[in-house]
Amino acid sequence: MKRHEFLRHLHEVTRNRNYLEIGVNDGRSLRLSRVPSIGVDPAFKVTSEIRCDVHLVRATSDDFFARARPLAHLQGGRHPLRNLRRGRHPLGHWRRTTLDLSFIDGMHLFEYALRDVMNVERHSDWSSVIVLDDVLPRTVDEAARDRHTTAWTGDVYKVAEILARHRPDLVTVLVDTQPTGQLVVFGADPRNTVLRARYAEIVAEYDVPDPQKVPEGVLERVGAVRPETLLDAPFWRPLVRARDRGLDRARGWQALRAALAPLSAGR
Repeated sequence: MKRHEFLRHLHEVTRNRNYLEIGVNDGRSLRLSRVPSIGVDPAFKVTSEIRCDVHLVRATSDDFFARARPLAHLQGGRHPLRNLRRGRHPLGHWRRTTLDLSFIDGMHLFEYALRDVMNVERHSDWSSVIVLDDVLPRTVDEAARDRHTTAWTGDVYKVAEILARHRPDLVTVLVDTQPTGQLVVFGADPRNTVLRARYAEIVAEYDVPDPQKVPEGVLERVGAVRPETLLDAPFWRPLVRARDRGLDRARGWQALRAALAPLSAGR
C-alpha cells in the first residue's frame, strides 16, 4: 500500500474532526482531508484540488508553533451554530483545541522531525494520532543528511529509536507503506516535558556525519506491520468513541495501549 492510500484510510478509521499537515508541498496528501485543516510549509506549491476548509501557512513549522494561537483556524468563532456548520465544536472558541490527526512530512532531518513531534504533542491528547513519513529508508544513500539522491528520506528514521528510548510511555507502530514507510504514534501527553528537557542531549548523540550507519533492521523493515493490519485493527471504533466522549487519559489510555501492544515498534 502506498503512503497516500494509507493516509486516506487513516482519515476514515480515525474519523478525525480536524487535521494538521506539516510539509504540504504540492497538496497531494492535503487533498485527502474533508475536515477543517491547517497545512504548514514555507514553500508550498499546491497543484492539487483541495476540498476542505483549510488554512495554508507559508512558514516553517517552528515559526508556526511559535505563534500565540497556532490552531486558531480550528477553534472557530463565537457563534455556536456557525461553528457546527463549519465542522467545528460549537464551543470551540472557548475550549482547548486538540488535534485529532497530524501528518509530519517536513524537513528530512531527525532534529526537525523530532521538534515537530514535540510541538504537535503539545496540541494533542492520548486519543490523537500522529504520523511521521519517511522513516524506513531503502538505502544508506537515501538516509544521508546531505541530500545527493533523487528520492530522499534523510535520517528521520532515528525518531523511532529516540521515542522508544526516551518516551516509552508512547506507543509507536512502524508501518510498511511504500515507498519509505511511516511511523504512527499513539498516546500523546501534552504535559510530558522529557523530550524538551533532553533535546540538546539527543541531538548531540544522534547528529553524526554521513555516511549514516543505518541499522540493518531499518533497511530490512524489521518490526514494520502491514498497513492493512493496522487499519483493520479493532481498536479504532472504541478510540473514536472515547475521544468524542472526551474520556480522559486515566480512563482511556491503558485499554488502547493494551490493544496496540502486538503492533508496537517498541515490543
